[in-house]
Amino acid sequence: MLVVHALWVEGRVGLWAEDPSLPAPGGRRHPFAVAGLRLDGDAGVTAERTLTLPTLNRRPEASPAVTGTAKPRPWLVDTVEYHPDDALGVLRGLAAMAGDDLVLAESTRWFATAGGFAAALVARGRMLPAVVGDEALWRPVLTGRDAAHARALALALPSAALAAGQAATRAEATAGILDALVDAAARATLGTEEATGWLAALTGRDRRVGRGPAELERLATALTAWEADAVGGAVRACFRLVEPQEEDPDWTLEFALQAADEPSLVVDADRVWRSRGALQALQRHIPAPQETLLAELGRASRLYPALEDALREARPTALRLDTDGAHRLLSEAAPLLAGAGFGVVLPGWWRKASARLGARLTAKTKSGGAAPGTVAVDSGLGLAAVVDYRWELALGDEPLTEDELRSLTDLKAPLIRLRGQWVELDPRRLAEGLTFLQRQREQEAMTVADLLDLAGGAAEGPGGLPVVEVTADGWLGDLLSGETELRIGDAGVPDAFSGQLRPYQLRGLNWMRFLEAAGLGGILADDMGLGKTVQLLALIAAAAPGPTLLVCPMSLVGNWQREAAKFAPEVRVHVHHGADRALALDPAAFDLLVTTYSVATRDAEKLRAVPWHRIVLDEAQAIKNAATKQAAAVRHLPARHRIAVTGTPVENRLADLWSIMDFANPGLLGSAVKFKERYAEPIERDGNEEAAERLRRVTQPFVLRRLKTDRGIIADLPEKLEMDVVCGLTAEQASLYQAVVEDMLARIDSSEGIERRGLVLATMTRLKQICNHPALALRDGSRLPGRSGKLARLEEIAEEILAAGERALIFTQYAEFGAMLRAELSARFGREVAFLHGGLGKAARDALVARFQEAGPSSPPLFVLSLKAGGTGLTLTAANHVIHADRWWNPAVEDQATDRAFRIGQRRAVQVRKFVTAGTVEEKIAGLISDKRGLAARIVGTGEGWLTELSTAELRGLLTLDPGAVMSPA
Repeated sequence: MLVVHALWVEGRVGLWAEDPSLPAPGGRRHPFAVAGLRLDGDAGVTAERTLTLPTLNRRPEASPAVTGTAKPRPWLVDTVEYHPDDALGVLRGLAAMAGDDLVLAESTRWFATAGGFAAALVARGRMLPAVVGDEALWRPVLTGRDAAHARALALALPSAALAAGQAATRAEATAGILDALVDAAARATLGTEEATGWLAALTGRDRRVGRGPAELERLATALTAWEADAVGGAVRACFRLVEPQEEDPDWTLEFALQAADEPSLVVDADRVWRSRGALQALQRHIPAPQETLLAELGRASRLYPALEDALREARPTALRLDTDGAHRLLSEAAPLLAGAGFGVVLPGWWRKASARLGARLTAKTKSGGAAPGTVAVDSGLGLAAVVDYRWELALGDEPLTEDELRSLTDLKAPLIRLRGQWVELDPRRLAEGLTFLQRQREQEAMTVADLLDLAGGAAEGPGGLPVVEVTADGWLGDLLSGETELRIGDAGVPDAFSGQLRPYQLRGLNWMRFLEAAGLGGILADDMGLGKTVQLLALIAAAAPGPTLLVCPMSLVGNWQREAAKFAPEVRVHVHHGADRALALDPAAFDLLVTTYSVATRDAEKLRAVPWHRIVLDEAQAIKNAATKQAAAVRHLPARHRIAVTGTPVENRLADLWSIMDFANPGLLGSAVKFKERYAEPIERDGNEEAAERLRRVTQPFVLRRLKTDRGIIADLPEKLEMDVVCGLTAEQASLYQAVVEDMLARIDSSEGIERRGLVLATMTRLKQICNHPALALRDGSRLPGRSGKLARLEEIAEEILAAGERALIFTQYAEFGAMLRAELSARFGREVAFLHGGLGKAARDALVARFQEAGPSSPPLFVLSLKAGGTGLTLTAANHVIHADRWWNPAVEDQATDRAFRIGQRRAVQVRKFVTAGTVEEKIAGLISDKRGLAARIVGTGEGWLTELSTAELRGLLTLDPGAVMSPA
């Protein structure tokens, strides 16, 4: 396996590689670095570099999860270094080749992301020319979301990327890298061999302008002024287009001032001129709002000359426009103004497809003799099935005939009001519509996949017209409606299934049957604890024309065996695992074959020989990286029906969803490259809500996601009541805390790179331990009572729980603290306290869980658990209280731990208490945790590394102990 690393060195992108299987030479040379590396023919320049890398036990770690024990040390490596003009292509090639044999390190992935961002900026025209010395260069224009994305890139820049010893900060290094990559991307887009002079310097590899010093200085000054004029300042002009009233035929373009960093802060031009008191909110941005308004209108008039009429007034507040002028603003000037950084507010209908001529599609499907709203099993349908369809043209919601199109053409008006809504009449589209209607009979075949693509808005209709509506009858109509749970019918629970299904589980079973009959796959993404396994076993228990292959992690093989024996005893189960597994598989000998991802990868050829009816992937996030061998292996296994089971269809990137969906329904979301262009980049980089909605529409029929917190899904699961418990510090804790902060901040301020990151993480750990108990931080075996605010509060809550005859789970991330709590709570209350940690064997662990779940008088009422050892995989519904004694700072990990008690089988309301010490880093970071929950929830719905990138001033604000944090003595 080759691991490729990237770094920024002397204005070039350098690459070096390591192979952990190489023999480790001694001396200063990196023990696993590949010598004589050549990745891209003769384009790169080879060099030997000394890189400062974190080192553990005399072994270099190029991009590790840094710990406090890692020390920086110089290592010699061979690099291949590329001019930015060549680096963009090399990075794209590496990304395409990445897989099990070629792994991209964190630093290389960062450069690939930066290169993609640079190319996107150029594609959107977000760059300007500049002169530096005697060279012509392109520079990025970073405003709004682009500026935020650049800041995020700077925070994410790995230390390994700067390991060649450059002194630049991350922000400075990122700015230099983006400058170079945008310049390279612009030349790749604009390059021409015929250019001369200034244009040649901006498009070719030779950047020299070839002018004298005086002329270069004048050119540089003019370009700098151009950049300042184009980007704007802290306050910008904002333009709002208002539709005409019934008695007034004119449109109105209203002027305002808007704070660039606070878009919600808008002061209209009338208030700017009439009331100085209304400008107080803008005073911190600019001293003279009235002068700024005039200057901004003058700047905007260069892009939109019609504003010059308004500037003839002493106090301009608005511009009157006729219908033609309004259309020119909407279609031409508004994008230019918005692109130049001005605020632009347009009527909501302008962005909607219904506001212009579009195509409506109606499809018909064959039901195979089944009742309406159902699909006959073995009907042979699927994404490749051909459907009958008919197009019609519409303006807004109104269908149009050929005669009506011709009459609209005679109006010769770009905007008309149709039944109370303004719509656009584009002459080109009207002509295309007429041509299409005349050629309606010359249609190509359309598949179910084509139909879904059109319904999701990812493709254009006939003649390039937008698709405004897609409808269908029968099962395909149900699929498009997003209401398949309600309309697919109920076939009941199979006789071979020994158990009862809750209503939402029965709906899940019927949904999977619906997709199976239609020849489609799906993703069962129910929340943890809602019984995905029993829904699958009910599906498998039904008679099928062939066997089912189930692929899962090794840790779940035994669970599937036990659950199948319990709920589907008639299903013949065979486990394909181990050194003595069968050389050949006889599909007549089993109904369900269970294997692991690693075995499925090794035995892919053997498994492909079996005529599988169905393939199920449990914990399908195992294939979220489409480039891995195991993802490729299971994707190419043939089956008529495919189900992916996962509670986290999107973990970190939308590419996770693409990989899983490409298994379930190959080709539904297009190629990985197309998916990135259509959805991933617009959503993840730009926050594009329209792209997110399109992706939701395409995937919704094939993703079933229910949450325990949805009362309509599982009304008989009790409430989960979450609360923060704010604890004070004792004087001893506060003294230790402050001493650590002062000492570590001084050391952090004088360090850099890997050493600094390690110190930051070590400081966080130390402070969290002090917040728990001084004895945990000091490791001196001293007494516990009276020295910790958390322990005092925990004892008070535990006393109330025990008095009520209830039970509690107490989670801590520190096994040492868990042992302390077990001893202290047992001594305090005279009751047994259970303690589960990573050192327990399986038998002891199972016995401990079983005793707690018995909930008898002899079983322990309090259960202390190490978060790593007990945070997943257990059912502990005997407890109806969950206490997080310290915070992991990862919401998903905390939620999983809470779900040990808040799951099916729980009969009481679950109270979740999260301990936080007041005025400390714990309280301040607790307020930030909710920010980690966004991406997955938007489409379907880790760690502390970001803390190391904060400046010393930001760290001081985060770590410093607030006044009043110390508990007053009783």
